[in-house]
Amino acid sequence: MKRVFAIVVFTLALAAPAFANQFAGWAVLVVSGDNHAHSGAPSAVFDNARHDLVKAFTAIGFSPANIAQFSVTPDPAAQHSETGAIANTLWDLSSRAPDGCLIYFTSHGTGDGIVIDQGVLDPDKLGAVVQNACGSKPSVIVMSSCFSGQFVRTLEGENRLVLTAARPDRTSFGCGESDYYTFFDDCFLRALPMADGFPKEADLTRQCVAFREQQMHATPPSEPQLSIGPKVGANFKWR
Repeated sequence: MKRVFAIVVFTLALAAPAFANQFAGWAVLVVSGDNHAHSGAPSAVFDNARHDLVKAFTAIGFSPANIAQFSVTPDPAAQHSETGAIANTLWDLSSRAPDGCLIYFTSHGTGDGIVIDQGVLDPDKLGAVVQNACGSKPSVIVMSSCFSGQFVRTLEGENRLVLTAARPDRTSFGCGESDYYTFFDDCFLRALPMADGFPKEADLTRQCVAFREQQMHATPPSEPQLSIGPKVGANFKWR
């Protein structure tokens, strides 16, 4: 389906910048947790983001060999989205690629956590999974779902950047049957070519989401949440 975007300022740059290779030793986990729109009809909105996030992360220096994908929809490039497999894979990845962790979940959310296939992964469980695998390593954790602000408390840390698509008590937007990406995933992908690192990426994503929600009269605003630990520094930048 053809997509028309009103936000000219967030149009993808045509010329790719030169990226550093400092992320080659990071473990990367990209999880699509559901394959339905909010109506319950089939939708590839989360898998569309998963596919393009992997390409985007590879373009800024993350190694394809250290990227693991999860999906509810059968895909040769992805394992089936299941909490135990996600935890085990992140542990294995972080052992093989020990320099840092990049974790991105995109799915529906509930007041209890994020939807992973037929279940819900709650903040305490995910916090334990990430702590076990990534510990105090430099880490970027992005939670793209309704009510995802609830994950900040258990995921934040001195050497971590945590970005969520919404406040703990707010929905996010863009998971309808006609959407290609959610608003948040779209803004995250659009911001990457303009950012110099994850702190700037987070700021641009939040600005884009707020602007797009205003343009679409989406209320109440989702208000993406951001936590940047005091030890987050130059090693979180790619240029």
